[in-house]
Amino acid sequence: MTIITVFNQKGGVGKTTTALNLAAALVRTGRVAYGFDLDPQAHLSSITGVTAQTGQDTLLGLFQHNRPLREMVQETASQIKIIPAHTELSKVDALFGKGFNVVNRLNIALQTESFGKKDTPVVIDCNPIIGVLSLNAIFACQGLIVPISADHLSTKGALQIEKALDALEKVLKRRIPRRYLLTRFDGRRRMAWDVLQLVEEHFGDEVCKTKISENVSLAESPALNMTIFEHAPSSRGAHDYDELLQELLSDGFIE
Repeated sequence: MTIITVFNQKGGVGKTTTALNLAAALVRTGRVAYGFDLDPQAHLSSITGVTAQTGQDTLLGLFQHNRPLREMVQETASQIKIIPAHTELSKVDALFGKGFNVVNRLNIALQTESFGKKDTPVVIDCNPIIGVLSLNAIFACQGLIVPISADHLSTKGALQIEKALDALEKVLKRRIPRRYLLTRFDGRRRMAWDVLQLVEEHFGDEVCKTKISENVSLAESPALNMTIFEHAPSSRGAHDYDELLQELLSDGFIE
């Protein structure tokens, strides 16, 4: 089981788009892929057409009543198995604090329930705040993908994450492998190349060679409640996410 968390402290950088279409690309390889929605805004849930009736159908049920993760999983038309989010999920930060047992809760549940085979991926979509939910996603994962839209503000968000991850290493007693992914990349704009140069200088080999291009089909597909492969399988966006998956598989980031 490979657990990948998608996170950046800045919104609008393509976190949900990346979590959704990476999971969809994995499904296309014949794998059983899970998507966990840890954002109370529930965008991943909405796009895939699943609804949590109450907070107990989300990770809140795990925290409050130790509800098994498997009971929350819903099937989708895209074949991604989703644990949805709900606005009540926002209660987690207020109710449970940030002790080690709290921020490690999802990790323990995943390891105890042992989802699928060794090559069964779980992709976690986070909200853009370092709180209990995102910390659970970070503690649980084997790899972290940080989407960076091709602008300077989202680069600052990535730099902040690096500092937070460095601080967490003492608690985790390991360094979380990470990949920095350029999104909304428009090669006609000088700023896109400037941002690419900046992140490559700072993050080196951890920057994905694949870049997710600015693409109309990618922008349209969430409004249609579709993955890019459902909406426009021949588009540049679909090609980019297929290419991203192949890169992550070939370097062992995803088993």
